[in-house]
Amino acid sequence: MNQNELTQLIIALKDKGLTVAFAESCTAGMVASEFVKGKGSSDVLIGSAVVYQPEAKKKMLGVKQETLDLYTAESQQVTNEMVMGLQKLLGAEISVATTGLAGEGGSETPQKPVGTMFVSMLYDGKVEEFREVFDGNTESRRKELTEYIFQKLHGVLDQHYSR
Repeated sequence: MNQNELTQLIIALKDKGLTVAFAESCTAGMVASEFVKGKGSSDVLIGSAVVYQPEAKKKMLGVKQETLDLYTAESQQVTNEMVMGLQKLLGAEISVATTGLAGEGGSETPQKPVGTMFVSMLYDGKVEEFREVFDGNTESRRKELTEYIFQKLHGVLDQHYSR
């Protein structure tokens, strides 16, 4: 999204009295960094946590070791625990967590290739899960995922908060 589109997203969040928070692993802070390029972001962004290593996910967001052991750090189950911990930590109306395989060296398998990304959005008392596989290099995957998250945020607003 360009700055004008981000600003429109931020205005829509503000008009509905909604706040947002991010927990980022594979994007390493890119989502929050891009989000604040929109005007008025300080009115809706509560905060962001970069939890790159499993230890950070556990300590900051309460991700369980058993979940990491059973499903790996790059999984929907871990992303769900991340978003629950984020909501508990910051209390935003919309909490977004992401993790995945932006590059090689993680838990990739034929069923979960490099480029597989997971997003969990917690809003209105429920979690919505997304799994996508992005092509390209590590940086382009992070950028695509960031854009994807902003589009999903827009969709959440349109579908669940339109009045």
